[in-house]
Amino acid sequence: MPHVWVDLDTDPAAGMLLAQHGLNPSDAPVVLMRGGDVLRNPSTSELARAAGLGTAAVPRKTFDVAVVGAGPAGLAASVYGASEGLATAAIDVMGVGGQIGTTSRIENYLGFPVGVSGEEFAERSLVQVLRFGATLLMPRTATGLTRHGDDYVIRLDAGDELTARAVIIATGVTYRQLDAAGLDRFEGAGVFYTPLAAQDQIMPGDPVVIVGGGNSAGQAATSLADRGHPVTIVIRGEGLAASMSQYLIDRITRHPAITVMSRCAVREVGGTERLERVTVEDLTTSARRTFATAALFVLIGAEAHTRWLAESIELDSHGFIVTGPDLSESARNAPAWEKLGRDPYLLETSLPGVFAVGDVRSRSVKRVASAVGEGSIAIRLASEHLSRRTDSAATGPPARP
Repeated sequence: MPHVWVDLDTDPAAGMLLAQHGLNPSDAPVVLMRGGDVLRNPSTSELARAAGLGTAAVPRKTFDVAVVGAGPAGLAASVYGASEGLATAAIDVMGVGGQIGTTSRIENYLGFPVGVSGEEFAERSLVQVLRFGATLLMPRTATGLTRHGDDYVIRLDAGDELTARAVIIATGVTYRQLDAAGLDRFEGAGVFYTPLAAQDQIMPGDPVVIVGGGNSAGQAATSLADRGHPVTIVIRGEGLAASMSQYLIDRITRHPAITVMSRCAVREVGGTERLERVTVEDLTTSARRTFATAALFVLIGAEAHTRWLAESIELDSHGFIVTGPDLSESARNAPAWEKLGRDPYLLETSLPGVFAVGDVRSRSVKRVASAVGEGSIAIRLASEHLSRRTDSAATGPPARP
Protein backbone atom coordinates (compact mmCIF):
# COMPACT_ATOMS: atom_id res chain seq x y z
CA MET A 1 0.00 0.00 0.00
CA PRO A 2 1.35 3.48 -0.82
CA HIS A 3 2.71 5.09 2.32
CA VAL A 4 5.37 7.42 3.70
CA TRP A 5 7.67 6.17 6.45
CA VAL A 6 8.88 8.77 8.97
CA ASP A 7 11.70 7.60 11.26
CA LEU A 8 11.65 9.29 14.66
CA ASP A 9 15.38 8.63 15.13
CA THR A 10 16.63 10.07 11.84
CA ASP A 11 14.02 12.47 10.43
CA PRO A 12 14.17 15.96 12.01
CA ALA A 13 10.63 16.69 10.82
CA ALA A 14 9.19 13.76 12.79
CA GLY A 15 8.88 15.68 16.04
CA MET A 16 6.99 18.53 14.40
CA LEU A 17 4.66 16.07 12.66
CA LEU A 18 3.80 14.46 15.99
CA ALA A 19 3.28 17.83 17.64
CA GLN A 20 0.83 18.88 14.92
CA HIS A 21 -1.40 15.98 15.96
CA GLY A 22 -0.95 16.47 19.71
CA LEU A 23 1.33 13.43 20.00
CA ASN A 24 4.73 12.74 21.50
CA PRO A 25 7.37 10.05 20.84
CA SER A 26 5.98 7.81 23.59
CA ASP A 27 2.83 7.34 21.46
CA ALA A 28 4.85 5.70 18.66
CA PRO A 29 4.39 3.79 16.51
CA VAL A 30 1.76 6.12 15.08
CA VAL A 31 -0.17 5.74 11.83
CA LEU A 32 -1.76 8.81 10.24
CA MET A 33 -4.47 7.70 7.84
CA ARG A 34 -5.35 9.66 4.72
CA GLY A 35 -8.84 10.35 6.08
CA GLY A 36 -7.43 11.97 9.19
CA ASP A 37 -7.70 9.07 11.65
CA VAL A 38 -4.78 8.71 14.04
CA LEU A 39 -3.80 5.22 15.25
CA ARG A 40 -1.57 5.08 18.34
CA ASN A 41 0.47 1.86 18.56
CA PRO A 42 -2.21 -0.11 16.68
CA SER A 43 -2.40 -3.88 16.65
CA THR A 44 -2.11 -5.65 13.31
CA SER A 45 -5.87 -6.19 13.22
CA GLU A 46 -6.62 -2.54 14.04
CA LEU A 47 -4.28 -1.31 11.31
CA ALA A 48 -5.72 -3.76 8.79
CA ARG A 49 -9.30 -2.71 9.51
CA ALA A 50 -8.38 0.96 9.21
CA ALA A 51 -6.85 0.18 5.80
CA GLY A 52 -9.92 -1.76 4.71
CA LEU A 53 -8.28 -5.18 4.90
CA GLY A 54 -9.72 -8.28 6.55
CA THR A 55 -13.20 -6.79 6.84
CA ALA A 56 -14.99 -9.20 4.50
CA ALA A 57 -17.53 -11.57 6.04
CA VAL A 58 -16.54 -15.18 6.62
CA PRO A 59 -18.19 -17.32 3.90
CA ARG A 60 -21.21 -19.27 5.15
CA LYS A 61 -20.15 -22.60 3.70
CA THR A 62 -18.35 -25.75 4.75
CA PHE A 63 -14.87 -25.86 3.26
CA ASP A 64 -13.14 -29.11 2.43
CA VAL A 65 -9.92 -27.90 4.06
CA ALA A 66 -9.13 -24.97 6.33
CA VAL A 67 -5.45 -24.07 6.63
CA VAL A 68 -4.56 -22.08 9.73
CA GLY A 69 -1.27 -20.27 9.15
CA ALA A 70 0.28 -18.89 5.95
CA GLY A 71 3.97 -19.56 6.34
CA PRO A 72 5.74 -21.94 3.90
CA ALA A 73 3.89 -25.01 5.23
CA GLY A 74 0.48 -23.33 5.18
CA LEU A 75 1.04 -21.77 1.77
CA ALA A 76 2.03 -25.13 0.31
CA ALA A 77 -1.07 -26.76 1.80
CA SER A 78 -3.26 -23.98 0.40
CA VAL A 79 -1.74 -24.24 -3.09
CA TYR A 80 -1.95 -28.02 -3.28
CA GLY A 81 -5.41 -28.13 -1.71
CA ALA A 82 -6.91 -25.58 -4.07
CA SER A 83 -5.11 -26.98 -7.12
CA GLU A 84 -6.55 -30.44 -6.41
CA GLY A 85 -10.08 -29.09 -6.42
CA LEU A 86 -10.65 -28.93 -2.67
CA ALA A 87 -12.58 -25.92 -1.37
CA THR A 88 -9.73 -24.38 0.61
CA ALA A 89 -9.64 -21.50 3.10
CA ALA A 90 -6.40 -20.01 4.43
CA ILE A 91 -6.35 -18.07 7.72
CA ASP A 92 -3.48 -16.05 9.16
CA VAL A 93 -3.15 -13.46 11.91
CA MET A 94 -0.68 -11.35 9.89
CA GLY A 95 -0.39 -12.17 6.20
CA VAL A 96 1.44 -14.55 3.89
CA GLY A 97 5.02 -15.59 4.54
CA GLY A 98 5.20 -16.15 8.28
CA GLN A 99 8.71 -15.99 9.74
CA ILE A 100 10.24 -16.57 6.32
CA GLY A 101 8.63 -13.38 5.01
CA THR A 102 11.09 -11.34 7.08
CA THR A 103 14.18 -13.28 5.94
CA SER A 104 16.50 -11.31 3.68
CA ARG A 105 17.46 -14.27 1.51
CA ILE A 106 16.95 -18.03 1.42
CA GLU A 107 20.15 -19.49 -0.05
CA ASN A 108 19.55 -23.25 0.08
CA TYR A 109 16.06 -23.69 -1.38
CA LEU A 110 16.08 -26.08 -4.34
CA GLY A 111 15.69 -24.36 -7.70
CA PHE A 112 16.97 -20.92 -6.60
CA PRO A 113 20.76 -21.14 -7.05
CA VAL A 114 21.33 -17.46 -6.21
CA GLY A 115 18.73 -17.44 -3.46
CA VAL A 116 15.33 -15.83 -3.07
CA SER A 117 14.23 -13.24 -0.53
CA GLY A 118 11.60 -14.19 2.00
CA GLU A 119 9.39 -11.39 0.70
CA GLU A 120 9.60 -12.64 -2.89
CA PHE A 121 8.97 -16.22 -1.76
CA ALA A 122 5.81 -15.10 0.03
CA GLU A 123 4.60 -12.94 -2.87
CA ARG A 124 5.06 -15.71 -5.43
CA SER A 125 3.29 -18.18 -3.17
CA LEU A 126 0.40 -15.75 -2.70
CA VAL A 127 -0.02 -15.45 -6.47
CA GLN A 128 -0.29 -19.25 -6.69
CA VAL A 129 -2.80 -19.43 -3.84
CA LEU A 130 -5.01 -16.82 -5.50
CA ARG A 131 -4.61 -18.34 -8.95
CA PHE A 132 -6.02 -21.66 -7.78
CA GLY A 133 -8.97 -20.00 -6.06
CA ALA A 134 -8.35 -20.47 -2.35
CA THR A 135 -10.26 -18.18 0.02
CA LEU A 136 -7.98 -15.93 2.10
CA LEU A 137 -9.01 -14.66 5.53
CA MET A 138 -6.30 -12.25 6.67
CA PRO A 139 -5.58 -10.82 9.10
CA ARG A 140 -7.83 -13.06 11.22
CA THR A 141 -6.97 -14.87 14.43
CA ALA A 142 -8.03 -18.44 15.18
CA THR A 143 -9.11 -18.62 18.83
CA GLY A 144 -10.51 -22.13 19.16
CA LEU A 145 -11.26 -25.46 17.49
CA THR A 146 -14.25 -27.66 18.22
CA ARG A 147 -15.74 -30.72 16.59
CA HIS A 148 -19.24 -30.52 15.14
CA GLY A 149 -20.32 -33.98 14.00
CA ASP A 150 -17.72 -35.09 11.47
CA ASP A 151 -16.70 -31.49 10.71
CA TYR A 152 -14.73 -28.88 12.60
CA VAL A 153 -15.57 -25.32 13.60
CA ILE A 154 -12.73 -22.80 13.88
CA ARG A 155 -13.61 -19.84 16.08
CA LEU A 156 -12.17 -16.56 14.85
CA ASP A 157 -11.70 -13.15 16.41
CA ALA A 158 -14.74 -10.88 16.47
CA GLY A 159 -16.93 -13.93 17.09
CA ASP A 160 -16.90 -15.34 13.54
CA GLU A 161 -16.75 -19.07 12.81
CA LEU A 162 -15.51 -21.13 9.88
CA THR A 163 -16.52 -24.74 9.23
CA ALA A 164 -14.32 -27.30 7.46
CA ARG A 165 -14.26 -31.04 6.91
CA ALA A 166 -10.50 -31.18 7.50
CA VAL A 167 -8.07 -28.78 9.15
CA ILE A 168 -4.35 -28.24 8.62
CA ILE A 169 -2.59 -26.34 11.40
CA ALA A 170 0.51 -24.46 10.27
CA THR A 171 0.66 -21.66 12.83
CA GLY A 172 4.42 -21.86 13.32
CA VAL A 173 6.36 -20.44 16.23
CA THR A 174 7.50 -17.17 17.74
CA TYR A 175 11.18 -16.98 18.58
CA ARG A 176 11.90 -15.94 22.16
CA GLN A 177 13.41 -12.47 22.30
CA LEU A 178 15.92 -10.76 24.52
CA ASP A 179 15.18 -7.88 26.82
CA ALA A 180 17.86 -5.70 25.25
CA ALA A 181 17.57 -2.03 24.38
CA GLY A 182 17.42 -1.31 20.64
CA LEU A 183 16.92 -4.92 19.60
CA ASP A 184 13.81 -4.34 17.47
CA ARG A 185 15.62 -1.76 15.31
CA PHE A 186 18.04 -4.35 13.92
CA GLU A 187 15.89 -7.42 13.41
CA GLY A 188 16.84 -8.70 9.97
CA ALA A 189 19.67 -6.13 9.82
CA GLY A 190 22.14 -7.82 12.12
CA VAL A 191 19.83 -9.49 14.65
CA PHE A 192 18.70 -12.97 13.59
CA TYR A 193 16.87 -15.95 15.06
CA THR A 194 18.42 -18.54 12.76
CA PRO A 195 21.91 -18.66 11.24
CA LEU A 196 20.39 -19.37 7.82
CA ALA A 197 18.95 -15.85 7.66
CA ALA A 198 22.38 -14.21 7.82
CA GLN A 199 24.35 -16.15 5.26
CA ASP A 200 24.47 -13.29 2.75
CA GLN A 201 24.71 -10.48 5.31
CA ILE A 202 27.99 -11.16 7.08
CA MET A 203 31.42 -11.23 5.47
CA PRO A 204 34.22 -13.72 6.18
CA GLY A 205 36.04 -12.69 9.31
CA ASP A 206 33.18 -10.64 10.76
CA PRO A 207 32.77 -11.20 14.51
CA VAL A 208 29.41 -12.58 15.66
CA VAL A 209 27.64 -13.06 18.99
CA ILE A 210 25.37 -15.98 19.85
CA VAL A 211 22.97 -15.91 22.79
CA GLY A 212 21.91 -19.34 23.98
CA GLY A 213 23.33 -22.52 25.43
CA GLY A 214 21.37 -25.24 23.65
CA ASN A 215 22.41 -27.55 20.84
CA SER A 216 21.18 -25.11 18.18
CA ALA A 217 23.49 -22.45 19.62
CA GLY A 218 26.39 -24.90 19.74
CA GLN A 219 25.87 -26.04 16.17
CA ALA A 220 25.65 -22.44 14.97
CA ALA A 221 28.80 -21.49 16.87
CA THR A 222 30.94 -24.29 15.46
CA SER A 223 29.62 -23.78 11.93
CA LEU A 224 30.28 -20.03 11.97
CA ALA A 225 33.70 -20.49 13.55
CA ASP A 226 34.65 -23.07 10.92
CA ARG A 227 33.79 -20.46 8.27
CA GLY A 228 36.24 -17.99 9.78
CA HIS A 229 34.04 -15.93 12.11
CA PRO A 230 35.23 -15.08 15.63
CA VAL A 231 32.30 -16.27 17.78
CA THR A 232 31.28 -15.17 21.27
CA ILE A 233 28.65 -17.29 23.05
CA VAL A 234 26.74 -15.47 25.80
CA ILE A 235 24.90 -17.57 28.41
CA ARG A 236 23.22 -16.70 31.70
CA GLY A 237 24.23 -19.95 33.40
CA GLU A 238 27.53 -21.17 34.80
CA GLY A 239 28.32 -23.36 31.80
CA LEU A 240 27.07 -25.27 28.79
CA ALA A 241 26.77 -28.73 30.34
CA ALA A 242 23.20 -28.22 31.56
CA SER A 243 21.71 -27.74 28.09
CA MET A 244 24.21 -28.77 25.38
CA SER A 245 25.40 -32.17 24.15
CA GLN A 246 28.91 -33.11 25.25
CA TYR A 247 30.24 -33.53 21.71
CA LEU A 248 29.38 -29.90 20.94
CA ILE A 249 30.91 -28.71 24.21
CA ASP A 250 34.13 -30.55 23.30
CA ARG A 251 34.23 -28.94 19.84
CA ILE A 252 33.60 -25.48 21.31
CA THR A 253 36.29 -25.95 23.94
CA ARG A 254 38.86 -26.96 21.32
CA HIS A 255 37.99 -24.27 18.78
CA PRO A 256 40.30 -21.23 19.07
CA ALA A 257 37.76 -18.88 17.45
CA ILE A 258 35.00 -19.45 20.03
CA THR A 259 34.74 -17.65 23.37
CA VAL A 260 32.12 -18.46 26.00
CA MET A 261 30.92 -15.70 28.36
CA SER A 262 29.14 -17.35 31.30
CA ARG A 263 26.86 -15.56 33.77
CA CYS A 264 26.37 -12.76 31.25
CA ALA A 265 23.49 -11.15 29.33
CA VAL A 266 23.18 -8.85 26.32
CA ARG A 267 21.70 -5.57 27.53
CA GLU A 268 21.94 -3.23 24.54
CA VAL A 269 22.63 -3.23 20.82
CA GLY A 270 23.54 -0.33 18.60
CA GLY A 271 24.59 0.84 15.17
CA THR A 272 23.49 3.15 12.37
CA GLU A 273 21.72 1.34 9.55
CA ARG A 274 22.94 -2.11 10.64
CA LEU A 275 24.01 -3.75 13.87
CA GLU A 276 27.54 -2.71 14.80
CA ARG A 277 27.96 -3.35 18.53
CA VAL A 278 26.52 -5.12 21.55
CA THR A 279 26.79 -4.38 25.25
CA VAL A 280 27.10 -7.37 27.57
CA GLU A 281 26.59 -7.25 31.34
CA ASP A 282 28.34 -9.53 33.81
CA LEU A 283 25.50 -10.75 36.04
CA THR A 284 27.84 -11.28 38.97
CA THR A 285 29.65 -7.92 39.03
CA SER A 286 27.17 -5.80 36.96
CA ALA A 287 30.14 -4.62 34.90
CA ARG A 288 29.34 -3.89 31.25
CA ARG A 289 31.46 -4.34 28.15
CA THR A 290 30.72 -3.12 24.62
CA PHE A 291 32.35 -4.73 21.62
CA ALA A 292 31.95 -4.79 17.85
CA THR A 293 29.88 -7.42 16.09
CA ALA A 294 28.30 -7.86 12.67
CA ALA A 295 25.55 -10.20 13.78
CA LEU A 296 23.68 -11.23 16.91
CA PHE A 297 22.01 -14.65 16.83
CA VAL A 298 19.30 -15.09 19.45
CA LEU A 299 18.95 -18.87 19.85
CA ILE A 300 17.03 -19.23 23.10
CA GLY A 301 14.14 -21.30 21.81
CA ALA A 302 10.73 -20.71 20.34
CA GLU A 303 7.11 -20.89 21.47
CA ALA A 304 4.52 -22.66 19.36
CA HIS A 305 1.27 -20.85 18.51
CA THR A 306 -0.94 -23.47 20.14
CA ARG A 307 -2.61 -21.80 23.11
CA TRP A 308 -5.88 -21.77 21.19
CA LEU A 309 -5.62 -25.58 20.90
CA ALA A 310 -4.65 -26.47 24.46
CA GLU A 311 -8.07 -27.93 25.30
CA SER A 312 -8.64 -29.83 22.06
CA ILE A 313 -5.41 -31.41 20.73
CA GLU A 314 -2.58 -33.37 22.30
CA LEU A 315 0.53 -31.25 22.78
CA ASP A 316 4.01 -32.18 23.97
CA SER A 317 5.61 -30.75 27.11
CA HIS A 318 6.79 -27.68 25.18
CA GLY A 319 3.42 -26.88 23.60
CA PHE A 320 4.11 -28.34 20.13
CA ILE A 321 1.50 -30.51 18.39
CA VAL A 322 2.04 -34.27 18.58
CA THR A 323 1.26 -36.21 15.41
CA GLY A 324 1.10 -39.72 13.96
CA PRO A 325 3.15 -42.44 15.65
CA ASP A 326 4.25 -40.05 18.41
CA LEU A 327 0.69 -39.74 19.77
CA SER A 328 0.09 -41.23 23.20
CA GLU A 329 -1.51 -44.65 23.48
CA SER A 330 -4.69 -43.14 24.92
CA ALA A 331 -4.97 -40.75 21.95
CA ARG A 332 -4.39 -43.53 19.40
CA ASN A 333 -6.98 -45.76 21.08
CA ALA A 334 -9.72 -43.12 21.21
CA PRO A 335 -13.16 -44.21 19.92
CA ALA A 336 -12.90 -41.82 16.95
CA TRP A 337 -10.19 -43.98 15.36
CA GLU A 338 -12.18 -47.14 15.96
CA LYS A 339 -15.08 -45.56 14.14
CA LEU A 340 -12.85 -44.74 11.17
CA GLY A 341 -11.22 -48.17 11.20
CA ARG A 342 -7.66 -46.84 10.94
CA ASP A 343 -4.71 -45.47 12.88
CA PRO A 344 -3.68 -41.79 12.73
CA TYR A 345 -1.82 -40.76 9.60
CA LEU A 346 1.78 -39.55 9.73
CA LEU A 347 0.97 -35.82 10.18
CA GLU A 348 -2.42 -36.29 11.84
CA THR A 349 -3.09 -34.99 15.33
CA SER A 350 -5.15 -36.60 18.08
CA LEU A 351 -8.24 -35.39 16.22
CA PRO A 352 -9.09 -37.32 13.03
CA GLY A 353 -8.88 -35.09 9.98
CA VAL A 354 -6.81 -32.43 11.76
CA PHE A 355 -3.17 -32.27 10.67
CA ALA A 356 -0.14 -30.29 11.86
CA VAL A 357 2.72 -29.20 9.59
CA GLY A 358 5.84 -27.06 9.81
CA ASP A 359 7.48 -25.65 12.90
CA VAL A 360 4.36 -26.00 15.08
CA ARG A 361 4.59 -29.80 14.83
CA SER A 362 6.50 -31.65 17.52
CA ARG A 363 9.87 -32.99 16.30
CA SER A 364 9.60 -31.22 12.95
CA VAL A 365 12.62 -30.34 10.82
CA LYS A 366 13.12 -26.58 10.97
CA ARG A 367 13.69 -26.01 7.25
CA VAL A 368 11.66 -24.23 4.56
CA ALA A 369 11.84 -27.18 2.20
CA SER A 370 10.59 -29.65 4.80
CA ALA A 371 7.75 -27.31 5.77
CA VAL A 372 6.65 -27.04 2.13
CA GLY A 373 6.88 -30.82 1.81
CA GLU A 374 4.78 -31.39 4.92
CA GLY A 375 2.14 -28.97 3.63
CA SER A 376 1.79 -30.92 0.39
CA ILE A 377 1.79 -34.30 2.17
CA ALA A 378 -0.90 -33.11 4.58
CA ILE A 379 -3.20 -32.32 1.65
CA ARG A 380 -2.71 -35.83 0.32
CA LEU A 381 -3.55 -37.28 3.74
CA ALA A 382 -6.53 -34.95 4.15
CA SER A 383 -7.86 -36.10 0.77
CA GLU A 384 -7.47 -39.72 1.88
CA HIS A 385 -9.30 -38.95 5.10
CA LEU A 386 -12.19 -37.27 3.28
CA SER A 387 -12.41 -40.12 0.79
CA ARG A 388 -12.51 -42.78 3.48
CA ARG A 389 -15.06 -40.75 5.43
CA THR A 390 -17.33 -40.63 2.38
CA ASP A 391 -16.93 -44.38 1.81
CA SER A 392 -17.63 -45.08 5.47
CA ALA A 393 -20.83 -43.05 5.37
CA ALA A 394 -22.00 -45.06 2.37
CA THR A 395 -21.03 -48.59 3.52
CA GLY A 396 -20.57 -48.42 7.29
CA PRO A 397 -17.36 -48.21 9.31
CA PRO A 398 -14.51 -50.43 8.09
CA ALA A 399 -12.66 -52.86 10.34
CA ARG A 400 -9.61 -51.29 11.94
CA PRO A 401 -6.35 -52.87 10.75
